Amino acid sequence: MSAVRVLPCTGLQGSTTLPGDKSISHRALLLGALANGPSTINNFLPGGDCLATAGALRALGISIETPSERTVIVHGRGLNGLQPSHSPINCVRSGTTMRLLAGLLAGQSFSSILTGEEQLLRRPMERVAIPLRQMGAEIQTTNGHAPLHIQGRRLHGTQLTLEVPSAQVKSAILLAALYADSPTTIQETAPTRDHTERMLQAMGAVLEVHTSNKYRKMTLFPHRHPLTPLEIEVPGDFSSAAFPLVAALIIPGSHIHLKNIGINPTRTGLLDALIQMGASVRIHNERLVANEPAADLEVQSSQLKAIEIAGDLVVRMIDEFPIFAIAATQAQGKTVVRDAAELRVKETDRIATVVTELRKLGAVIVERLDGFEITGPVKLQSAAVSSHGDHRLAMALFVAGLIARDPIFIDDVACAADSFPGFLETMQSLGAEYASN
Repeated sequence: MSAVRVLPCTGLQGSTTLPGDKSISHRALLLGALANGPSTINNFLPGGDCLATAGALRALGISIETPSERTVIVHGRGLNGLQPSHSPINCVRSGTTMRLLAGLLAGQSFSSILTGEEQLLRRPMERVAIPLRQMGAEIQTTNGHAPLHIQGRRLHGTQLTLEVPSAQVKSAILLAALYADSPTTIQETAPTRDHTERMLQAMGAVLEVHTSNKYRKMTLFPHRHPLTPLEIEVPGDFSSAAFPLVAALIIPGSHIHLKNIGINPTRTGLLDALIQMGASVRIHNERLVANEPAADLEVQSSQLKAIEIAGDLVVRMIDEFPIFAIAATQAQGKTVVRDAAELRVKETDRIATVVTELRKLGAVIVERLDGFEITGPVKLQSAAVSSHGDHRLAMALFVAGLIARDPIFIDDVACAADSFPGFLETMQSLGAEYASN
């Protein structure tokens, strides 16, 4: 636990880089382990969730070097090089680690148990077990949750439609499909982040992707040749950039530059929403980094107006709703979020926790079954609030403190290190002030 007192801010200024993208760092570790030879990951995110993936791979016999904090070398052992763990594999608090490993381990020649901390054990796991079972996997959940008991076996290709959009489930299926005896086809009814597909293609996997107005369909053919090791430069995490970005928009007199940020269109729903609200965000120096689009973002304080969020846009900003809610408190009018029931099964019930904590700060917010409504603008007030151990809620509440009338108190921001190690220092470098309690 690391409690802080956040002080009102008169403006953010300056330039900063952000930690490497969490989703890409996870996938680079996992696919690097399956390559034949060493893969180097630069600007790796050394956050708690990615370190859980690294620890799990070490338990499966993979050697991982860290010549520096943000450089990792994964010594891949090929598709059939994993070794059984002699004890349950601890995924700590990382849902990505557990769900992607479930797909990877389903096609091995040995059994595995995946477990984690209490927060992770509350999250639903049948959503990944069901499609894997359709491929022949033998997976037992614990009343729909972890621990997961996986008996590796030979898998077969299949055709699946993801009715509930989930990049984690899709990625688990793709990892399992590497071990299937025939092609596997996945159809998405809404676009989800495509980092796994991009990386598989870069490593030589035969993956065909077709996109139409109604769906996105991909077919992975059984891999008969080794995956090619990669040297990867991970762009900055847009989900982390969201916090200084929103802070600069809603604190008058702010003007900041965020360098080398991933702008994969499957991830930038928040950016699109904020621009609809009137945000001043300029995109400079667009380029490809590790087959991923990246750019520098210039952000200035802006007058925001309320909008409605629903449908595909929800999927493209699913991790950003806590900080979006803070932006909505400063927007003119009523902002409505619908179709976001998935938020209830994140690290916390992010609908309930966002509503509860923002009400303490004086926000005008109404809970919906599948989202919330916020009427603004409102000058937030001093209060003692709780992050509920949720990294994204902790960072969103910190930003709320910067625009409050008086200091606010947050019970725990240490959990921010799950996805954004150095969050407090980064915000301080731009002009935010806080004191440890």
